[in-house]
Amino acid sequence: MTTNQMINNQGAVQANNAWRVMIILFLVNLLNFFDRTIPAVVFEPIRLEFSLSDVQLGILSAAFTLVYAFAGIPLGRLSDTKSRKKVLASGLVVWSGLTAATGAAWNYTSLLLIRIGVGIGEASCAPAATSIIGDLFPSNKRARAMGIYMLGLPIGLILAFFTVGAMVKAFDNSWRAPFLLAAIPGFILALFVLFIREPKRGAAEVVAVSEDPIKQPIKKILQIKTMWWIIASGIMVQMAGYSGSGFMVVLLQRFFELPLEEAAVITGGIVGVTGLLALTLGAQIADHLHQKSETGRLNYGAISLILAAVLTTFSLQQDNTALTAFAVLFGLGWLLYYNYFTTIYPALHDVVEPRLRGTAMAIYFAGQYLLGGAIGPVVVGYLSDTFSLAAMESAGATEMTEQFKAVGLHDAMYLVPVSLLMTGVFIFFAARTYHKDHLAMIDQMKTNSASA
Repeated sequence: MTTNQMINNQGAVQANNAWRVMIILFLVNLLNFFDRTIPAVVFEPIRLEFSLSDVQLGILSAAFTLVYAFAGIPLGRLSDTKSRKKVLASGLVVWSGLTAATGAAWNYTSLLLIRIGVGIGEASCAPAATSIIGDLFPSNKRARAMGIYMLGLPIGLILAFFTVGAMVKAFDNSWRAPFLLAAIPGFILALFVLFIREPKRGAAEVVAVSEDPIKQPIKKILQIKTMWWIIASGIMVQMAGYSGSGFMVVLLQRFFELPLEEAAVITGGIVGVTGLLALTLGAQIADHLHQKSETGRLNYGAISLILAAVLTTFSLQQDNTALTAFAVLFGLGWLLYYNYFTTIYPALHDVVEPRLRGTAMAIYFAGQYLLGGAIGPVVVGYLSDTFSLAAMESAGATEMTEQFKAVGLHDAMYLVPVSLLMTGVFIFFAARTYHKDHLAMIDQMKTNSASA
């Protein structure tokens, strides 16, 4: 055993520099979610400046997500075959530069094309970073490690929702200023990433990992039954996540008649602060349950998502005078929603061997973003416009007003609890196939190691 490794109680290895690298990867993930959240905060001033419909706002979000998904597959393969830190650093430079360019958009088309470019850059983050984490930490510590990495999600959201509104106000109500300011830390972080000492692939596994290239990697990944349930759960959870966080500020502005800055701060509490507790305490619970039972972690995730569906349903049943009840109920639901990441991400690493994890994560991301993250906001936008028109016609009016738009968007947001419910169901199915696929992965690694 080398000097930069230590043995844990299961015989697997953890790199001595694991937590130092985790800090950098956490900051990268934080910036990733901060940058992609900025449009959700300034949707209303963008809509008003360019005279857009809710469907067009949904398409703006979907275009970013679609490209993010497609670009993730080749970037995932690069993460499995090339230097992961170089893939990640390059992506940081690209998405930071184009984030700054977003602030210079002159019409809807230019804004759409620039956000597509940001999606390409950001697609480097998850495959490269999670592949590195999988080689830094052994299986019994991965939920906590992934939980800390994924803290970048809620903290990124908190920073975006708590500061972007203030930035807009400080710069003469310009929605463009936050995009320009957000680019600066990206270039700095790219330099830090280049100095990461990458772990060897498979360094945190009990069984030695073969370094021979794998033929037909995508086919091998898709032969794992648990992967299909993981992908299905990802589609539903991102449909809920992108719909909920993407339109929450707009919902609070329209339905509860709040100003942008206040709506953004409340949204930060609902979808951001809740993640801090879930991804720390929840991750420890997930690892504890995994030690008690191989499927304990997944069953915990499934129950959490089903309860999240119930709570968000109750929140949407509040009227526009019950802001506090709405925020508390939706926030509790979102706290449970975050348990998804500390249960599914480790499970993926437990059924896919190290040489395929970057590719597996990219395939998983492609599925969940193409069919969930991209479609969700468009569906919400379409339903919002449709329900708004229905509300106008029901009132016997002939002109669309912001009041009708508020009703339409509120009713469209019921897509969130429906998606959360389906996520929980798919995680339960993943738990049923997990044990067999985990053992198959270990057997395959032993076979590869013996023949190497």
